[in-house]
Amino acid sequence: MRNVIRLFLVTIVLCSSFVASARDFNSITVPSTPVNAMPVMIQGPMPIEAEYFASLLSNVKTEATGNAVFYSGTLKGYPVVVVKTGKGLENTAAATAVGIERYKPAVIINQGTSGGHDPTLKVGDIVLGERSVNAANFKTPHRAAGEGSEPLNWLPMDIMASEGSAGEGEAAKDAEKVRYYSGDPALIDMALSIKSAHQRGKVVKGVIGSGNFWNNEIDRISWLHENLQTSVEEMETASAAQIAHAYGVPFLGVRILSNNITNLGEYDPSTAKDCQQFVRLLVEKYIDTQSFVPH
Repeated sequence: MRNVIRLFLVTIVLCSSFVASARDFNSITVPSTPVNAMPVMIQGPMPIEAEYFASLLSNVKTEATGNAVFYSGTLKGYPVVVVKTGKGLENTAAATAVGIERYKPAVIINQGTSGGHDPTLKVGDIVLGERSVNAANFKTPHRAAGEGSEPLNWLPMDIMASEGSAGEGEAAKDAEKVRYYSGDPALIDMALSIKSAHQRGKVVKGVIGSGNFWNNEIDRISWLHENLQTSVEEMETASAAQIAHAYGVPFLGVRILSNNITNLGEYDPSTAKDCQQFVRLLVEKYIDTQSFVPH
């Protein structure tokens, strides 16, 4: 019996020692890996429309591919990629596709200068692309040799309506319509919430018309404004919107008027920086809505 009691006491002592030593262990808790923040992608076609914003970033890495230059860095600790796309629909579409594949952006903002179609808008005003449209997609009516051309009678052509011909055959009739791409409602609301910060002019919603043209014909501008509801024209937004839509990436076009021939508003390239300053505030507003670990 004494041996049993002695064994019981020894067991208690050993267990107590084990518990005491376990409590004394040093330890470290490894936190769960945070979800990496997906970058904001800012696009601008010309150096004056992209390089100022790129200069705002920290820890910048530069990569040139094709006709585009990508500046990746951080703003307020959040990842941002600025893309100098080059002018025109083709350069912008290519840069958008490459940028999405390579950087996986959460949202894309295409911004820069534009020419006014709406006589109520002045140089320095900003148009948020509630919709964007390729304003160069048209089908002409049949006219024989010597009958000339009548651009005001051209029909809109939706090249995305089907995989068949947009000009002839059974699919052609379905293609006789205008295709608009909607801007992201959340980004539009954020932009409107800070519109008072833009001192150069007003900030409004509108339709951004894109095409590889520079219209100086008042009647053509008026026709586009009346029939496609275009507020401004430029050469990039609609192509970026089309590619962003194909990849399912939220998108917004933001365009400042650098000139407006409809009300004698003369070209002012300094508006490009004003637009980027406004977009910076928009990006910071977006960043404030995100949960992320600053880099």
